[in-house]
Amino acid sequence: MSHMLSFDPVTAEAEIGAPAPDRLISGTPEFRTWNIEEAPGGLYAGIWESTPGKWRVIYEEWEYFHILSGYSIVTEEGGEAVHLRPGHRMVLRPGFNGTWEVVETTRKDYVVRL
Repeated sequence: MSHMLSFDPVTAEAEIGAPAPDRLISGTPEFRTWNIEEAPGGLYAGIWESTPGKWRVIYEEWEYFHILSGYSIVTEEGGEAVHLRPGHRMVLRPGFNGTWEVVETTRKDYVVRL
């Protein structure tokens, strides 16, 4: 077994999803997720993409991400809006509660730890 994993989203099939209806604020965002790695103990890595819309998010896990394309705005409840563009990197910690707004279709790579 190799300890390396190479991945090309062009040739892989994406999972399709959307925000839960009770969290949707505006638009009709559609998610595409390419889960590259799902490791024991709750570690996930992959690429995520969403079309425009806005929804509430609540994080019970750690997530590191890097914006690859598009434009989104993430706002923590009671906090300032953070404008995310290509090259932006961020960590969202457990307990983050706020909104994610995709202004222009956004793609990010991510690592999540439960």
